[in-house]
Parts: sequence; C-alpha cells; structure tokens
Amino acid sequence: MRIAVFLLLASVSFGQEWPSYGGDPGGMKYSALDEIHRTNVAELELAWEYDTGDWSDGKGDWPYRSAFEATPLVVDGVMYVTTPFHRLIALEPESGRELWSFDSKVDKSARINLFTSRGASYWRDGDGARVFMGNQDGYLFSIDAETGELDRAFGDDGRLDLGADVMQAEGRYGLTSPVGVCGDVLVAGGWVTDSRTQGPSGDVRGIDARTGRTLWRFHTVPRPGEFGHETWEGDSWKLRGGTNMWSIPAVDEENGMVFLPLTSPSIDFYGGDRKGANLFGNSLVALDCKSGERRWHFQTIHHDLWDWDLPAQPNLVEVMRDDAPVAAVALVTKTGFVFLFDRLTGEPLFEIEERPVPKSPVAGEESWPTQPHPAAPPPFARQSMTRADVTDVTPESRAECLEMIADAVVEGPLFRPIQEKLTVMFPGTNGGPNWGGAAFDPETDTLYVNSMDVGAFMRMIETGGDPAWRTRGTKWGRFWDSNQYPCQKPPWGHLTAIDLNSGTFRWRAVLGEYDELTERGVPKTGAANLGGSVVTAGGLVFIAATNDSRFRAFDKETGEVLWETRLPASGHASPMTYRGKNGRQYVAIASGGGNKYNKTYLAKLMVYALPAEKE
Repeated sequence: MRIAVFLLLASVSFGQEWPSYGGDPGGMKYSALDEIHRTNVAELELAWEYDTGDWSDGKGDWPYRSAFEATPLVVDGVMYVTTPFHRLIALEPESGRELWSFDSKVDKSARINLFTSRGASYWRDGDGARVFMGNQDGYLFSIDAETGELDRAFGDDGRLDLGADVMQAEGRYGLTSPVGVCGDVLVAGGWVTDSRTQGPSGDVRGIDARTGRTLWRFHTVPRPGEFGHETWEGDSWKLRGGTNMWSIPAVDEENGMVFLPLTSPSIDFYGGDRKGANLFGNSLVALDCKSGERRWHFQTIHHDLWDWDLPAQPNLVEVMRDDAPVAAVALVTKTGFVFLFDRLTGEPLFEIEERPVPKSPVAGEESWPTQPHPAAPPPFARQSMTRADVTDVTPESRAECLEMIADAVVEGPLFRPIQEKLTVMFPGTNGGPNWGGAAFDPETDTLYVNSMDVGAFMRMIETGGDPAWRTRGTKWGRFWDSNQYPCQKPPWGHLTAIDLNSGTFRWRAVLGEYDELTERGVPKTGAANLGGSVVTAGGLVFIAATNDSRFRAFDKETGEVLWETRLPASGHASPMTYRGKNGRQYVAIASGGGNKYNKTYLAKLMVYALPAEKE
C-alpha cells in the first residue's frame, strides 16, 4: 500500500517533469516514467543534441579550464540548462530548439581553477515563475522563466551580490551549485577559497525569493555564545575559511526543513591552528527553513585533516523500521560510508560507533582521537591498501607504482593522518563518491551510489609561514601512474545497490573501463567517475560519470548493463529524464569531459529516446 500511494503521487510530482536538480526537492533522483524499460532500453537512440559552445581547456581564449556538470530542469514544457560559463539557456525539450538565453557575464579571465555550474533552481508563485542561477563571481540572478529577462524586483535590479557579506578575509566566493528552494525561501551556500586558514565565510543564508532580502544567516563556524563555539580552541574561529556548502541542500517542504552538507574547515590538511572538533565542519545540519534555526546536526568527521567534504546532496527517503515507514535522510560521504538518520529527530537508524584512530605525528597538530563509523551499511569504497595490493594490470604500471611507494607510508587504516613521508590515502580527496551522490528507488528502498577508488598520494611539508604545514604530492595529489591508471589492483570504480532497510548490498557492478586495457585483454577495471545516476520505474539506473565517455543503463534489480552508448566526451554530470509534450520519454546527460580526468573538453547536451515508431 505504501508503494502504491507513493507511486500515485510520484506520477504527478516526478513523472512528467524534472523540476529540481535531484528530480524532487529532497534529491531522490527517481522518476516514475516507465516508457523506457528493461526490454526496450537497448533500442535507445540519440534524439537531439545541443552544443552550448561554453568550454575551455585553458589553452584557448580563456586561461582557465571548464567542466560541464549541469543537470537540466524541465518544467511546464521548457528545459533549462546552465553552462560552465554561467549562461542559462531555455530549450524546447522535444527538439533542443533554443527559446532564449541569459548571460550572467561571469569574468572568464578570473583566476578560477575550474569554471562550472551544476544547475539552476525553479520557483513559482501567483505572479509567475522564476529561475535562479548563481555564478562564480558570487552573484545570484532571478530570471523570468518565460522570457529570460531579469526580475527587476529581486536584489539590485535582478541581481543579488551574495559575496558582499562574506568577504571577511582575502579570497574568492562563488556559486557552482543550485540554491535550495523551500517555499518562498532560497537557501544559498557557496564555493569559497580554502587554501588559506582565513578566507571568505562559509555561512549559509536564507533569502526571500521575491525580493532577495536576507531572512537569516547560519554561522557554519559558531561565534561566541552559539552552540558549538567551544569546539574551536581560543580564537581559531575568527575569520576561518572553508566550512561551507558548495554542494546542493535537500529540502523537506512539508516539514519546513533544509538539510545542509557542509565541508571541511580550511586549510584542508592541517588543523594545528584550529584545535578542537571544529563544528560544523563535515556536518549534516538540519535547519528550519523559515528561521534558519538548527533542528539537529551530525558531524561525520571531527577535525578534518583529509579534505573529505560532504560533497553530495542528501537524499530524503522513506524506509521501513518495525514494519512502519520512517521519514529518513541518507547521506553518502567521500569516505564510502552511508549514514542514515530519522529526518525529524536526527536519530541514527543504524548504530554509529566512535572508534579510536591513529594520532597525527605532525608537529603542532592535535588530531581528534576518535571518528564515527556506521555499523551498516558496509563501506562501498576502498578505505585502505597494502603493498600486496599494488596494481598488476601491466608490467609497466606495476613497476612505476612500486617505485613511487618505495619509501612511502602505504599500510594504515581509514583516518590515518598524512605523514611527512609520502603517504597513500584511501579514499582520495575526490572520494569515494562526490557531488553526483546517490539515487533512491522508493519501490524497493534501494540506494544506488557510484564511487571510485583513486587514492591520494601526498606528504606534509613544514612551511615556516601561515599555515605552518602544507601538502605536496603527485599532480592533483592522485595515487596513479603516468597513464592515470590507479596504483592498486582493480576494480577502480563501482555502482553499488544498497538496501536501506537491512543495510546490506543488493549488488555491486564494476563501473567503467579503459579502452586500451580492454583491448589488451584486461578484464573491465572500472574507472574514475564524477557525476551521479537516476533510477526509474522502468527498472533502470542511468549513469554516465565515468571517464571512458560512456552512458549506460543498468538493470536496477541485477546490476546487468542493458544499454551502452559512446558520448562525444565523458559525461561528468547526473542525468535526468522527462516526458515531452509529444508523449515520448527522454533521457538527458551533459557531455563535457575535462575536469581532472580527461583531455577532451566540450559542453554538449545529449538527449536520447526510443525510436518514434517504438513508443
């Protein structure tokens, strides 16, 4: 009965459109559409594509690189997609015909490591509909959903300078992810400089959707007299950078709650100048949407020394406990853990144990003595390795990796601090999973999460300045060889189906491959991946994400690949699906490549459907 009622509601709420980044405000990434299903998905073909033209490999007209990580929205018969250079484009979702575009005029010459936008947010009231888009210059724009014109009643003539109130110290502030929408309140985090101990504030704000007026501000680093302030020794809280929300919040409009995935305090790998547990770093924080008051929180890492931010939108789900449904929130972390909580109270639905972890040997550092480990589900990403695990995919790769670790610290458990000697760290700084997060199937209470096993390889060096210690390592700090093959034995990437009722795996599938290794007869290895998945009532999990330029559909019950196509560039984004006005179901993915794992850079939207005569 519970499933039948849900699916009836879902067919109305989620079936036809894709109105939020995660399908619904709570980020389930589920669609009730089933025109594309197990027995016909192999017939999918390209329906249309749209080339935004907005990309840079850092070698052409613009000096810094880009990544096309956007998930489009489809609402009221219009598709809205954002580009890496923060243009908002409205398209006809059946054909890809451009209806209008809005250019935020981001400063493309700014020194930004990676230009990207993961999407926009849609809001409607009696006066019409608006699309909200942020950019990496720190502005939030309110755009008329019908015309593409600015809503002049919002902020300063349609534009709100979110950076103005957070520049407490030198650095940059911008928006790379869509804001949350909870009734008439926009919930905005931001991307901030985290390479200095002091920097722009990571505070999260509630903003009036009509006017742009700030309604509340949540101090992610608590100030004197506020809850959690005592977790920052002395004055270490002052002007502290990081501890921000660069990812996507999840919204429970019925209960008036928003769930924030917060990041590590700056700097990422040394905390000798911020002794203490450092709330609300690496915490899931539940706030009241209207007031910004904290309902509850859980800190997944105390005093982070590994750059293991909470990168993914939490999933608001419903699970069974004692034969009764429980409203819950599932959180996937870079470390490969899933934490599951009662959504209203924050009570863990699987036991969480504080376990002793190794002490940091770095001078001046005081690492936290314990870290939380959930009893279930089991970790879905690699958390350690030994020298016996060194790769053997090719003799050359094995020899190169063995040479790399000749004098390195290799063996050691999760939460082992980085040493002065080169240190292997699992997961790496990109996870595990990353901002692509997970998808939830309400028919089976199954969470689908993709992850990679690409470790980090770094050491701590004393600077004699501020900060006192920094890290040095391989390019990007990755534990891989000169071909970017990870240095441990495969698999290197997985898609895992997790039963959230029992806390057990339903199945695991190797995700991705390296063509040149496959051609040499090496079994599919899995691959580095950034992006997420969508699960449908048609029995399918759609995912690109991998750096092998593939887009795949898995059987959600068995993990078997039922369809696979090659993209013009790797799809480091989360797909979405919708029904067009012509009745056809479409599946869309951003094909951009680039990022840290590819040499091909593009910004094309690829949209697939069954042949018209098969519908």
